[in-house]
Order: sequence, then C-alpha cells, then structure tokens
Amino acid sequence: MIRRKEDRNVEYREHMRGGDGTVQLNHIIHEPGELNDKGRLFSHMHLEKGCGIGWHVHEKDAELFYILNGTAEYSDNGEIVTLNAGDVSICPAGTGHAIRNAGEEPLDFIALVLYV
Repeated sequence: MIRRKEDRNVEYREHMRGGDGTVQLNHIIHEPGELNDKGRLFSHMHLEKGCGIGWHVHEKDAELFYILNGTAEYSDNGEIVTLNAGDVSICPAGTGHAIRNAGEEPLDFIALVLYV
C-alpha cells in the first residue's frame, strides 16, 4: 500500500489534553488496522509558537515523539527537558508526558502510539 502526502487526513484539535492553542495532526496512518492493530496513532504533529499538548498519562499504550524541527519543552513524567531536532522521547505505559513549542519557530514531530 502507498499513501501519498496529499492524501493524508489533517485534523486540528484545540487545547489538546488541556494544552494551549491548536495542534495540527497530519495523520500518516488513518486506521488502527494499518498498524496491524498494534497501535492507534502515527502522525506528523505541528505546533505553532506557544501551542502544546497538555499533561496526560498513558495507561495501556506507549507514545514516542521524534522531533523533526523546532524546540520543545517536554515534561518527561514531570521532569521538564528541552528537545531539539533528532531527539526522541519515549513515554512507556503507566507514565505521563506533555509537550509545548517553546521556540520562535514551528515545532514538528512524529508521534507514534503503540499498544502494550
């Protein structure tokens, strides 16, 4: 199967998980079955300056972020760290995280949520 960039579903979420502003989700995978029922999200996320995804805990899944560009303020289970292009964050089941664009430029990252 091939999916072209122009065929992606784009979704906008206001105050995602209680975060500031709008999150743009460019869904790379549209249906969980496309991940062999092993995950529920594979998206290119876009955050403008000051926008973010609020704190939340992953109970029955894990989430990975791969930073493409920009500067992120990331809460790694409560510890605030800075992420830059090329960095990867891993939020295992039972832990929590949040992410916010802390820079002047847009923040883009790939998000992958997998069932555990």
